[in-house]
Amino acid sequence: MDEARNDNARQAALDYHEFPKPGKLEIRATKPLANGRDLARAYSPGVAEACLEIKADPTTASRYTSKGNLVAVVSNGTAVLGLGNIGALASKPVMEGKAVLFKKFASIDCFDIEVNEPDPYKLADIVCALEPTFGAINLEDIKAPDCFIVEKICRERMNIPVFHDDQHGTAIVVGAAATNAMIVAGKKFSDIKVVSTGGGAAGIACLEMLVKLGVQRRNIWLCDLEGLVYQGREAQMTPQKEAFAQGTTPANLADVIGGADLFLGLSGPGVLTPEMVATMAPKPIIFALANPTPEILPDAVRAVAPDAIMATGRSDFPNQVNNVLCFPFIFRGALDVGATTINDEMEIACIEGIAALARATTSAEAAAAYRGETMAFGPEYLIPKPFDPRLIGVVASAVAKAAMETGVAARPIADLDTYKRKLDGSVFKSALLMRPVFEAARTVARRIVFAEGEDERVLRAANAMLEETTEVPILIGRPEVIAARCERFGLPIRPGTDFHMVNPENDHRYRDYWGTYHDLMARRGVTPDTARAVMRTNTTAIAAIMVHRGEADSMICGTLGQYLWHLGYVRQILARGGLHPVAALSMMILEDGPLFIADTHVNTEPTPEQIMHTVIGAARHVRRFGLTPKIALCTQSQFGNMDNSNAQRMRAALEMLDAREPDFAYEGEMNIDAALDQSIRDRLLPGSRYDGSANVLVFASSEVASGVRNILKVKSGGLEVGPILMGMGNKAHVVTPAITARGLLNMSAIAGTPVAHYG
Repeated sequence: MDEARNDNARQAALDYHEFPKPGKLEIRATKPLANGRDLARAYSPGVAEACLEIKADPTTASRYTSKGNLVAVVSNGTAVLGLGNIGALASKPVMEGKAVLFKKFASIDCFDIEVNEPDPYKLADIVCALEPTFGAINLEDIKAPDCFIVEKICRERMNIPVFHDDQHGTAIVVGAAATNAMIVAGKKFSDIKVVSTGGGAAGIACLEMLVKLGVQRRNIWLCDLEGLVYQGREAQMTPQKEAFAQGTTPANLADVIGGADLFLGLSGPGVLTPEMVATMAPKPIIFALANPTPEILPDAVRAVAPDAIMATGRSDFPNQVNNVLCFPFIFRGALDVGATTINDEMEIACIEGIAALARATTSAEAAAAYRGETMAFGPEYLIPKPFDPRLIGVVASAVAKAAMETGVAARPIADLDTYKRKLDGSVFKSALLMRPVFEAARTVARRIVFAEGEDERVLRAANAMLEETTEVPILIGRPEVIAARCERFGLPIRPGTDFHMVNPENDHRYRDYWGTYHDLMARRGVTPDTARAVMRTNTTAIAAIMVHRGEADSMICGTLGQYLWHLGYVRQILARGGLHPVAALSMMILEDGPLFIADTHVNTEPTPEQIMHTVIGAARHVRRFGLTPKIALCTQSQFGNMDNSNAQRMRAALEMLDAREPDFAYEGEMNIDAALDQSIRDRLLPGSRYDGSANVLVFASSEVASGVRNILKVKSGGLEVGPILMGMGNKAHVVTPAITARGLLNMSAIAGTPVAHYG
């Protein structure tokens, strides 16, 4: 069975590399090349202008070419993964994979360069000759000690960052994990004894990093295949190992492991035995990083040292030491400030950023990617996960700051806070667009009640609200369930301490709530018994009653169940005093910007008047995001060429809008392609009412609007903010079960905006 499983996994990996087209990389143009004018600018004669600018001022290469965001991953294939010296060509899949990680995690473009050159001095010459092409060099999978020679020469001769990831990337992630392990174990770097196995590039770099972090060199004991590295040893020695020589007599790992606080393994399987672990200091820290089989397995460690703190290089155990936590982000920061090198201060800033992120609350996105894993800071969670989207903002900005402070930044960044927000915006698609909404929400502390308070997404959103906004979350749910789930998800918040609670099973306001509900609904067939039952079981109705009574400013519901069911209770209780649900508006964040869709949920076939109010409400909301509304009334009809019901209702709505003379651009009725492409509109109706592409599409059917919304979400990777319930004075919003924790945070900011900003 295991053999068959291995065969299947091997074939799946090969298929991944072969299909649908060979390899993991391709090159795409960043500029249009559709006509003669584009060709003249991209190549002769227009390209000469860029060439002359760069000749006059070489620093402008980062303005006019891709150099400033281009990294070379260079290898000669002499030490590839655990495969050894397999040659440059066979290393290409690994180097392509590294390039993919650069792009995925930090949006850095990358060329993989495999060089048939075993001589380290000649290889260094080749790499140095590449400086005009690249903004930085990532050396990869070059055997020791050759890698030390190549990196030293390249760093001395090149004026761009050169980073050997096998050394420094590993050292940085080990440094971050060790920093947090010290906190968990209650130890200090200056006091600990370190025993390490593996005298290769990664092992030496990790030890040097531990020294920079405060470990005393005299407290480090290095072993390799020949045993202890001691003074005067001749076999398998290098200058790098010599720096960690201890004593003058031979010894082995078992002889020196006693009393060790930290074991650092970068060697091979089975090197560390349980008997050796038993001789280590209390709360031993064991980093067994050999891949695929570590020096010792976690279960074997805990059998003799239950209080051990363990890390490996594998993803199926806690605390995976993975270089992807480091290299994309240290390069991102270095490239963005035009760093001429990557120095110690930048590496330590990277360590501090990674370590601090693990001590912070886990992001909802990382929790979703690693569902079921423990992700609360402690022995099982020393370092963040690679798919934590906060890494780029935290680490890259820390690296950029260190580069500027140490004088190696050729292009210093004036405002690091703005820079960090931009980085966050590259992974949190909604971040930049939501910024004006969050800023408006911070002007007052509004009370937001969540109907489904026991949902993990709601709990994470509530935690983020407390960290990022002035809003006050109120959660409806059972306190013991919410407390247990906060504990399980690693959230520091607790009911009754950090946020307000309503327990539907036992709340002192129960009589007031059912009495209020009965007063509102008595002449709609609701008896006192029914009112009592609703206020015990229906959290949406409870939330609406709280808003009605002034105990909350706005409510959010809909993470479970059907939209119109929730909307029914919102209508029953809150649609009073001129408030009524007008339409649902969804902002879809696409690669080329936002596109708003309405009405996605409220009116199945809206009347002309409802369409008119939808358009007016959409314009108001678009402005809340700092955008200028351009609204298209979309149907199958194209400017009067059809006379079906949808076209008639749209034309009637257009007439109503014209009569009001609103202060925003709108046009219709027309097809979606005409709404988004001015050239089509110009052919059909020259001189239409707005230029360029519409940013709001209003439909005559909620089924069509919802379909467009879902297509954009699934097929175009669109991120939805919403649906925003218009017409309720910002007192209620009904979301959908597909919403994420960040989506709920965004909706809380929208709900938290004061009415004065809401319009």
